[in-house]
Amino acid sequence: MPQPAQPKIYHICHVDRLPSIVASGGLLSDAELAQRALPGTVIGMNHIKQRRLNELRLSSHPALFVGQCVPFYFCPRSVMLFLIHKRNSELSYQGGQDAIVHLEADLHATVAWANAQPKRWAFTLSNAGARYFEDRADLAQLNEINWDAVQARQWQSDKEGKQAEFLLEEHFPWHLVERIGVASTAVHAQVAHTLPPQGHRPAVEVRADWYY
Repeated sequence: MPQPAQPKIYHICHVDRLPSIVASGGLLSDAELAQRALPGTVIGMNHIKQRRLNELRLSSHPALFVGQCVPFYFCPRSVMLFLIHKRNSELSYQGGQDAIVHLEADLHATVAWANAQPKRWAFTLSNAGARYFEDRADLAQLNEINWDAVQARQWQSDKEGKQAEFLLEEHFPWHLVERIGVASTAVHAQVAHTLPPQGHRPAVEVRADWYY
């Protein structure tokens, strides 16, 4: 599968995190969240979060830890969402996928914003929580991502390639979120009620095809 002309990036979170995300003006890295103790359900694996915070650095930005960045996948229906769906025993969160929302943004718009700040960014060719991964900070190298694996619905043969990530230093602004994908009409209503009446309101859509 060729590289998309306009790649989209996706961050997943529990729906009860949305109020604090909006109030904070966007998504924060785990390093920032650790200092603020904002409300909302944490859905990641704690031991991997700690590894990303304290051990794993980006080769493209050697002073930057993975955990100092806001992470995104290049697809919905990620491997992480599958683990949440299956209530993997390594997860402290055992509530399943129904309350998980996808925040979608445009890669090129995000990079343009980051370069103007400036904020550091990179993308990885596999899971940035693994002990070994490769990262790049040049959009000309996007073709090194395994796009077949990223887009695959049956990804067991290339689980690592499916987990390629985009990482943005410290903060991802709310206005760059273009769309919110949810699993049900009930969560759609909850999200719509959470979004501010004034200011940026991304489109909210029920996207069953983004879930397991």
